[in-house]
Amino acid sequence: MAIDRYALVHRHNPVLNRIDTESPLTVGNGEFAFTCDVTGMQSLYGCYRDHHFPLCTMAQWGWHTTPAESPTGRFTPADLTLTEYGSSGRTVRYPTECAPGEEKIYRWLRENPHRMDLARIGLQIDGKEISPEALTGIRQELDLWTGVIDSRFLADEVPCTVRTCVDADRDRVAFAIRIAPEAAKRFSVQIAFPLGAPDITGADFTDTAHHTTTWTELSPGRTVFHLRGAFEGYDCLVQTDESVRILPTESPHRYLLCPGEGGVLEFSAWFQKSGDFDGEGPAADVFARSAQWWEHFWKETGVLDFSGSTDPRAQELERRIVLSQYTLAAQDTGSVPPAETGLSCNSWSGKFHLEMTFWHEGWLPLYGRTDLLLRTLPWYREHLPQARALAAANGYRGARWPKQCGPEADNSPSPISPLLIWQQPHILTLLYWSWKATGNNDLVREYADVIRETADFCADFAVKNAEGRMELPAPLIPVQECWPPRRTKNPVFELEYWIFGLRAATAMLEAIGAPVPDCWMQTADRMILPEIDRVGRICAVSGTEETYGRFAVDHPSFLMGYGLLDNGRLDPAVMERSLQAVCSGWDEKSLWGWDFAVMAMTAVRLHRPDLAVDLLLKDTVKNVYTVSGCNRQATRDDLPLYLPGNGSLLIATAMMAEGSESHPVVNPGFPKEGWQVESEGVMPLPV
Repeated sequence: MAIDRYALVHRHNPVLNRIDTESPLTVGNGEFAFTCDVTGMQSLYGCYRDHHFPLCTMAQWGWHTTPAESPTGRFTPADLTLTEYGSSGRTVRYPTECAPGEEKIYRWLRENPHRMDLARIGLQIDGKEISPEALTGIRQELDLWTGVIDSRFLADEVPCTVRTCVDADRDRVAFAIRIAPEAAKRFSVQIAFPLGAPDITGADFTDTAHHTTTWTELSPGRTVFHLRGAFEGYDCLVQTDESVRILPTESPHRYLLCPGEGGVLEFSAWFQKSGDFDGEGPAADVFARSAQWWEHFWKETGVLDFSGSTDPRAQELERRIVLSQYTLAAQDTGSVPPAETGLSCNSWSGKFHLEMTFWHEGWLPLYGRTDLLLRTLPWYREHLPQARALAAANGYRGARWPKQCGPEADNSPSPISPLLIWQQPHILTLLYWSWKATGNNDLVREYADVIRETADFCADFAVKNAEGRMELPAPLIPVQECWPPRRTKNPVFELEYWIFGLRAATAMLEAIGAPVPDCWMQTADRMILPEIDRVGRICAVSGTEETYGRFAVDHPSFLMGYGLLDNGRLDPAVMERSLQAVCSGWDEKSLWGWDFAVMAMTAVRLHRPDLAVDLLLKDTVKNVYTVSGCNRQATRDDLPLYLPGNGSLLIATAMMAEGSESHPVVNPGFPKEGWQVESEGVMPLPV
């Protein structure tokens, strides 16, 4: 029997009955998002910002650069002194250590460019911002099936309703506001345009001198605001009913929308980097397109239904899955790789970490939505020249992908980022999973250069040791970032991932009849085996048995070499002892949101579905899922949401329900007792 998708989705609509600064709701289309408070707008901006969850309006194209103290107004990586390392007979140089006197350059390159908040849009009453104390009778619900937030509340005892949504394919947010007519004149909507900032807010509302805002009334009800400054600039078309008045305020960059008679205010704000505003229409059109897109999303996306289960945890896991699908589709499926906090606010200046791209978007092919992943993948093709130059800088063949970067693939200086390597095979995995999900050889042809040059670097980076085995040499930083880079080599997951990536690249190119260098499979087939400690547990890296001692912190990423992948090289008994050691002795607070999915997948491989569920739903500070469904890192104020946790949950549950190509078992990750799992449109992991 087909799953009742509407019932599945609708029963997990987030509902708020109070101000919850840990769980603001977001509407978005993958390229643009608007995050709001309980008024359906950004009326309580200061309250949420002060609780470390700023309310932002963000687009994948919205970046700001602070002018640098240099003749050109900007710094480049060439302005830094690089740190030298010895690496198996060659000297390599990376922007890791900050040389004396270069502190400003180092910091500027880390922070620029940074994603910016495009605007704040919020209700005011009596010409002042609404205070949290003035709000009562709150009820806010996000209708996941339509992508519309319905907010009802009393503001200073005046009944108000606000409906909020984002257009399906335009960077446009729409509002339908209803206020008790007798009090409507007390209310207005403020639109404020900030300068960009590298901090979590992405906004500087205090600096009014370094950007300009001008406005043009195109016709009654159609006003364009033009923003210019230390960024490429953008425009915002505000479209209202003709009875609405738009007025400047005494503060620069701030404007008021004053409703006409009857207490009704419907308007939209459409943000655009350049070009004409084609295809505009009333706010009602935006609501209709949002509803149409989200209904189609839920009808086409793979789903898991646990409604027949008796285990009391089943409903919560189902909630996390549904809300993770919504959140990631709304914030993580745009034209550039996602940032850890999506389009909600800035993590690491809004830059994206390419080692997290897999956790953000790897679930899409598994749930039948390769089409959404293909919005992002062109970025890799377009920035192949930069990746090629990054490899060549140290004499390597092929293309090396950076870890932390902005939209132009600039490699940010950092003690960690330039030495991280596990992001390298990600694009091979994402393409391979997409190819397996669709059977589309044209996709392989389109990305053949990306596949070839990414794999070329993987093969060239590995070196042959005295025994004829291939190794991954120092300096490097593995997934588990606590290891000293100058003496760290052969991390377990990276060894297995190198093998998987080279095999995947070979399979894809052979499918289209393209030549494959012999060195790819020679490297994969000769890769050194991970070391085992004296009590039969895997060692995280070569040459040390401290994995379960002082280095029992951060990601237990060696588990991914068996749980996520299955190259047939690791002994299940060794991995079971290793998983048990992590469960009993790891520093739990140092784990991150996606580590729980990794541990759960390892338990599935070990035929322990009971443990898999326990680990995936473990009650601990980094595995918190708020009312909105976002994974929150409760010990970190700079990560009020952490979307790699959401994405890893979806990858793990796909495996738990459908297994993998190497172990095609139905529901291998759920206990038979208490769990009834219905799966529709979800595929096994192609590993």
